[in-house]
Amino acid sequence: MSETPFIITIDTEGDDLWSRPRHITTHNALYLPRFQSLCERYGFKPVYLTNFEMAMSDAFVEFGRDVIARDAGEIGMHLHAWNSPPLVPLTGDDFRYQPYLIEYPDAVMKEKIIFMTHLLQDRFGREVASHRAGRVGFDGRYAAMLLEQGYRVDCSVTPGIDWRGTRGDPRGSGGTDYTGFPLRPYFVDPDDISRPSASGLLEVPVTIHPSMLYRKAPWTYRIPLLRGMVNRLVPGLSWMCPGENGLRAMLRATCGAREEGASHIEFMLHSSELMPGGSPNFRTESDIERLYEQIETVFEALADWCCGMTLQQFHARMILEGVPE
Repeated sequence: MSETPFIITIDTEGDDLWSRPRHITTHNALYLPRFQSLCERYGFKPVYLTNFEMAMSDAFVEFGRDVIARDAGEIGMHLHAWNSPPLVPLTGDDFRYQPYLIEYPDAVMKEKIIFMTHLLQDRFGREVASHRAGRVGFDGRYAAMLLEQGYRVDCSVTPGIDWRGTRGDPRGSGGTDYTGFPLRPYFVDPDDISRPSASGLLEVPVTIHPSMLYRKAPWTYRIPLLRGMVNRLVPGLSWMCPGENGLRAMLRATCGAREEGASHIEFMLHSSELMPGGSPNFRTESDIERLYEQIETVFEALADWCCGMTLQQFHARMILEGVPE
């Protein structure tokens, strides 16, 4: 068996946040044991990147404590700035606009990071060293603040995806543009988070495989009149993320990564997507069964050449072996 690390990252958050609820529930915590059991059947170790409401859920904390006690997964941090203390209003309606943490003043950013770090450590009784930004909005200030609080690894980067059109604060410039970012892991330079540095915070990008046409002529996917037609003929970016695309795209991503000798595979999912009605894409019980069929097919495709790792385990391996060029 090959030793290509397979990292499962779960944005562990409240129910159907896409609907922008004012009262956030956490019923999806009760649906996680089934997913955990599936991962363990294949020897994979999910990383539950946990936000405020899930850290306050007794059901999830009980589940998470059991997972880490058995070394069957990891708890990391996921920060949704609009409802994570200390609450400092940024827009006229933060629950509606869901602003990015990077849109807040530096002092507020830092306070929120410190609060969430201490909350997770208190609730789970373990050091927290892995992270994904809420709405994957990330910048150099954020990276530097994470390092100050002892974080060693981040997985916010979605290579090739430009989130500037996805607004937070309506007065802001949207999310982070990851166009041109590395596909492979690298230590982040806080002065330019797309540029590798010698040491610091290890960035482990989500696996997103670009097609040959996308590599040669990415502009064809950015022109509105061409984008839809070209994507139907030759999909530009294939994610390891069932909420973003279907089974065929995920299998394309795995095959492409294997052919190119990827140093890791990273799968991305939201905890609420495992619950009927917890997300826009998986509304019914039959939707959930279809999702599990897709996930298991992907796991089967990876099982003979990948090994399960958490983000912290992957960080330790990269420190020992060195980050590939």
